[in-house]
Amino acid sequence: MRCPWCEFEGDPRPLHGHLASDHPERIGFVERGGRSRYEVVCPICSESYDQVIKPRLDDPSFVEEYRQEIRLVGFDMLVSHLLGAHPEGVGTEAADRQGDNEEHG
Repeated sequence: MRCPWCEFEGDPRPLHGHLASDHPERIGFVERGGRSRYEVVCPICSESYDQVIKPRLDDPSFVEEYRQEIRLVGFDMLVSHLLGAHPEGVGTEAADRQGDNEEHG
């Protein structure tokens, strides 16, 4: 698999670690309806996924304390999505093709 944001290539597990260490900003943290959520957007098809960070309800410092672990969960969702929805072309080239199609379509 190829990283959708750079030239890194590897199996799903190394890709997951790479995403967390080199692209942590790709997992967003938002407050919506009084609840903390993490969200991730597929760079190929723009499908987004967000999830409530449940312990936040009991501990306001939870998100800050466990930010890295929450990102790992978000990247797990992204890698699963890439494998399921984009198995034929995961990576920068596929994202570039998607962008070209949007500009010319």
